[in-house]
Amino acid sequence: MKKVLLIGAGKSSGYLIDYLLKYAVAENYELTVADLSMESALLKTKGLPNSNAIVLDINNEAERFNQIQHADIVISMLPAFMHFPVAKDCVDLKKHLVTASYVSPEIMSLNDKALEHDVLLLNEIGLDPGIDHLSAMKVIHEIQHQGGKLNSFKSFCGGLVAPESNDNPWGYKFSWNPRNVILAGQSTAQFLIEGEYKFLPYHRLFASIEVIEVDGYGKFDAYANRDSLSYRKAYGIEDIKTMVRGTLRQHLYCEAWHVFVILGLTDDSIQIEFPKNYTYADFMASFLPGNGNDLMQRLCAFTNKSEDDVIIKMIEWTGLLNNELIEVQKGSPAMVLQKLLEKKWALEPKDKDMVVMQHLFELTASNNSNKKISSTLVVIGDDNQKTAMAKTVGLPLAMAVRRLIKGDIKLRGVQIPVMPEIYEPILNELAEYGITFVEKEESQIK
Repeated sequence: MKKVLLIGAGKSSGYLIDYLLKYAVAENYELTVADLSMESALLKTKGLPNSNAIVLDINNEAERFNQIQHADIVISMLPAFMHFPVAKDCVDLKKHLVTASYVSPEIMSLNDKALEHDVLLLNEIGLDPGIDHLSAMKVIHEIQHQGGKLNSFKSFCGGLVAPESNDNPWGYKFSWNPRNVILAGQSTAQFLIEGEYKFLPYHRLFASIEVIEVDGYGKFDAYANRDSLSYRKAYGIEDIKTMVRGTLRQHLYCEAWHVFVILGLTDDSIQIEFPKNYTYADFMASFLPGNGNDLMQRLCAFTNKSEDDVIIKMIEWTGLLNNELIEVQKGSPAMVLQKLLEKKWALEPKDKDMVVMQHLFELTASNNSNKKISSTLVVIGDDNQKTAMAKTVGLPLAMAVRRLIKGDIKLRGVQIPVMPEIYEPILNELAEYGITFVEKEESQIK
């Protein structure tokens, strides 16, 4: 019997666990769910056949090594910075590893030894990164097989709130790690526009957006992600002129968030001891230029906007101008902002989240005509537990693990899912769960 070890039973693991346990008995494998909280592990496994729930602290090297030693395949749903010790143990013990996280330099350093040990370290098989790779490569390979030349590729994805649950001016609620949302974009974005390298530092990122429109859902802000340049080689499109990967937010979100960035409210590099009875208004005042109790006037002066401007209204809605006590006695500005927004942007029990992904391709066809292709995915969650985010992160990862158990994936070394042997069957199966892209093609006039 094959043994699968899942480390981390957080928000995105529900669909993953349910899917794997659905087939565990018939396909003769066992799933062990390991978490710091036994309650979380038990809640997810539900006492189903061929499942185990255990407590595991990955910082306990001996226990981590022991659990990995008894597995055939390891799934890490830990925060990205925690993957490396797990990955190193997997390579040393000749166990396969699957994660939804980006390939880090540390993980890539294990490639040669993974190949030597006949081990697969499959990364970036969640939503973004993950489904974006699967769906993009399907279209890119189709273009190439038909003799076309891809000139421009833009890919955007966002975890948002469904229209029916959108009851705040930001159009956003947390469906994944709040800390990652607060700190998003803090590394310089790298991308390519018309053959020119572009480097966009954090303090300009949210003021340098592209507005896209999704049929039936309106306008969204798209801001550039991290390193788009490295994916040219991974996608086999090294000669492309324009390459951008980005994140989606509701239209105007980025303009309002830019105010937080330039004020310094998203700074996580300093620790501050706050006075007793310190309020959010006190906190806001400490970052705004000038003096005096009229915070609204100071905010308007700083942003050069009027009090009734929609951006000012969005900031006011957060409660940053209120006399409510902050919940942090010592911490970074980003931590204070996170604590506030965790309350304001919480998914209520009946709330639904939404995942939106759109790829935009521009190409020259084999007959020298110019075309545009859009490929769009919209997934709505069921409630605040069965979220679209958990579904779209967990299912592709689970489907890859199941194929690895069955021996259908022969790849070894450090990999991402850009090969037909992975993307074709997983895209087909995702369609059975309602995760499908709508493609539109139109001629482009020069």
